[in-house]
Amino acid sequence: MSLFLILFIIITLLFLSMLFLSFYFRVKVLNAYQILIRNQVAFEAMDVFKPEKLEKVVIPRYPNQAQAIRDFSKYIRLAIRMASVLIVLITLLGAVLMMIYRDWE
Repeated sequence: MSLFLILFIIITLLFLSMLFLSFYFRVKVLNAYQILIRNQVAFEAMDVFKPEKLEKVVIPRYPNQAQAIRDFSKYIRLAIRMASVLIVLITLLGAVLMMIYRDWE
């Protein structure tokens, strides 16, 4: 098998994994979000990215929903982090693939 084909397969698998992870975390985030909406939990969007602020400000206001708040925040941060890593990997492998294809011709 040629290097071009191997890299193409790797890029395709990374893209499919990014789609799967996006769907998986979207379901997780939506489930936690529904719990928060049902219980009328409100906080600012940027609080999701500041766990210490969540613990000090938001969770004391809604102690019964502490786990749902933590889950929501954790899944959003994890989804963004994983998507960022996969996008960088796909971009790098795509660049390598383009260089190999250009030299191959």
